[in-house]
Amino acid sequence: MIKLCVGVARVETLERRVAKGDWLTVHTRMTPKRAQELEDGGCIYWVMKGSVTCRMPIADITTKGEGKTSMCHIRLHPQVIRTAPQARRPFQGWRYLEPRDAPPDLSTMDASDLPDELAKKLREMGAW
Repeated sequence: MIKLCVGVARVETLERRVAKGDWLTVHTRMTPKRAQELEDGGCIYWVMKGSVTCRMPIADITTKGEGKTSMCHIRLHPQVIRTAPQARRPFQGWRYLEPRDAPPDLSTMDASDLPDELAKKLREMGAW
């Protein structure tokens, strides 16, 4: 699943908020039809300032209420995993992200010490 990280421009800010206990539940209007699949090892990939920059594993998905007043609650594990920057245009709500389209984790690329902006520039240049 991919979603805009509204109000957060840097991964460090998200990490600080998660450490305080914030951002562990995401509220959406629509419950994903593939909720079971997402609960079985799925993640939310966060888009910040036009790029996918990190992901958080999904713990569980529940729906509260019925009809027009229903609300989906996506509970996340408090683990922020940085990914290789991947450009994304703005969109509303959330989208499914197929595993083949997901950016790799930075930890698997031996470049986790690079600042986000440098990693983004290298990716744009095709050097990484």
